[in-house]
Amino acid sequence: MIINGKSIAAEITEDLKQRVAKIEGRKPSLAFVLVGDDPASHSYIRMKRKKCEEVGIESIDYLLAADTEEEKVCERILSLNANPEVDGILVQLPLPKQINPIRVIETLDPRKDVDGFHPLNMGKLLRGEEGGFAPCTPYGVTIMLERSGIDTKGQHVVILGRSNIVGKPLAALLMQKNPRANATVTVAHSATRDLSTLCRTADILIAAMGQPHFVTADMVREGAVVIDVGINRVGDAIVGDVDYDAVAPKCRAISPVPGGVGPMTIAMLLSNTLSSYEQRQ
Repeated sequence: MIINGKSIAAEITEDLKQRVAKIEGRKPSLAFVLVGDDPASHSYIRMKRKKCEEVGIESIDYLLAADTEEEKVCERILSLNANPEVDGILVQLPLPKQINPIRVIETLDPRKDVDGFHPLNMGKLLRGEEGGFAPCTPYGVTIMLERSGIDTKGQHVVILGRSNIVGKPLAALLMQKNPRANATVTVAHSATRDLSTLCRTADILIAAMGQPHFVTADMVREGAVVIDVGINRVGDAIVGDVDYDAVAPKCRAISPVPGGVGPMTIAMLLSNTLSSYEQRQ
């Protein structure tokens, strides 16, 4: 089975659109803070802005020069924190070298941190508490598995990658005691010994390292589920962390790149923004 993240995201987006359409008065709003001229970052913001428009969420762009001082970025965020008509704030990463991303993220009001990276939201995620926001990509992976009919209860999930953006929060989500979790989770990384053998023990293998075609057929057992979070540019092509053509025949289910996890990330961003709006009414 090919897990069609694009189709699942479209269903979620349509549901959000209908919910927003029923709102009388001010609609939910999402502020984008982008520092610098990185083409990839500008492309991501355009995609997110387009989806906001599609759903009916208002988007506001704050474009700052690449040489903007850290203090000025934090001041902008503080002003957005105080603005009652802003429901979500997204700081597009990466930031220029002179800006400490940790300080910038900590400046966000956690109630408007729809990207889910504020320490308070990360702490709530780890503790399994309600009321916080989960990072959009890990959240999207869990929803994608659930909507594809893949039960994670009691399954051995191996996550390749320990980043704060995907690996760690995804592990925390999948180990929680709730219907779309209850998995036994192993997080593997560059210092993991005998990686191929470990991967072959996985019922669900999730690749999130940012290395094109890293996962080969010999690393996957027959009948496994493989989720590819990687987005890598190789020449003119976008490819994942999984050698899809070689691995797919061995899988019970697999997500492609593009068209897999990527669309889910944006859908979860919009979902978190609407949730923030609803919580603040």
